[in-house]
Amino acid sequence: INVQFINSVLAYYNSPASGKGQILYDDGVKMGINPAYALAFFLEESNFGTKGVATVTHALGNIRATSGEAQYKGYRAYKTWEEGFADWYKLMAKKYVGEWHLLTVEQIVPVYAPSSDANDEGQYIRTIKIAIERWRNGYVDV
Repeated sequence: INVQFINSVLAYYNSPASGKGQILYDDGVKMGINPAYALAFFLEESNFGTKGVATVTHALGNIRATSGEAQYKGYRAYKTWEEGFADWYKLMAKKYVGEWHLLTVEQIVPVYAPSSDANDEGQYIRTIKIAIERWRNGYVDV
């Protein structure tokens, strides 16, 4: 998917991150992560920043905060969407792919959003895969 398509998706869902498709795309290319997957995680985690703690944290994904990090209700908090995007890509590229060698959605989701945190791993994986497929076929809505 390209920048224009990302912006179309964000606008369609009335995301507070609307218009930020270029940075979402550029960060993905820079970190070697397909931006469509970041967008799909953003959909599953917070309906593109419209629901849950992401409305406050500016997070693409709800990442648990550790001691010393800015946080809100236990999740990493950012001043801007751009900071949230960059941190998510860094986490995926360095930890999940680089350190842990997790390369597929099926490998990543059980670690990223485990059932022990009240996530439905199967549903999470299905949402990401359906979103990617729809977007590849040119549909903005999922």
